[in-house]
Amino acid sequence: MASNHEEVKLFGIVGSPFVTRVDIALNLKGVQYKLEEEKMGNFSDTLIKYNPVYKKVPVLVHNEKPISESLVILEYIDETWKQNPILPSDPYKRALARFWSKFIDDKCLNAARKVAFSLDEKEREEGYKELEVAFQFLENELKDKFFGGEEIGLVDITGVFIAFWVPILQEVIGLKLFTIEKFPKLYKWSHDFTNHQIVKEKLPNRETQLAFFKARYESLVASQ
Repeated sequence: MASNHEEVKLFGIVGSPFVTRVDIALNLKGVQYKLEEEKMGNFSDTLIKYNPVYKKVPVLVHNEKPISESLVILEYIDETWKQNPILPSDPYKRALARFWSKFIDDKCLNAARKVAFSLDEKEREEGYKELEVAFQFLENELKDKFFGGEEIGLVDITGVFIAFWVPILQEVIGLKLFTIEKFPKLYKWSHDFTNHQIVKEKLPNRETQLAFFKARYESLVASQ
């Protein structure tokens, strides 16, 4: 455990799914930390000093040592604070958890970006199909209440984007993709996950996020 919260700092933006992942993991471990809020498009010199390669959030700074990239940070948190493990102890299950976390970033996030922010209708349609296929893979993979079993783990935390942000984007665009009819297990998972006490405490305000994406989508449509 961190003896005082000055030792652990998280540089991030409220409303970033990647930062929210780290927030959830630290909360799960009971680690006290200080959130250093950054401004979108106007990052501090400190952040750029800590993450000169990608120049983006989140960055976790533990005892003055910076770690970047949310999935790398999640593993670091799990190895540093042993309580409430995020990754399974079995090597095969660990490998699988890493595989599905990477799958969410590679397949779901990229497809969702196309659906939500592409000006090209063909590309949006392509993104929709990719997302549908990706969700079906996750639906088939989900065996328990959570991807981590009875408790939340790495894949669940990585999937916060699907559980919390996809329904918001869907509402903004008027999409009917992520529904209980199409993906019953994944849909139920999203509700169980976002209502989990550890997760709920760290999710950004839904109305604020909805307003933000509405404005962004409307300006996108207006620019066509």
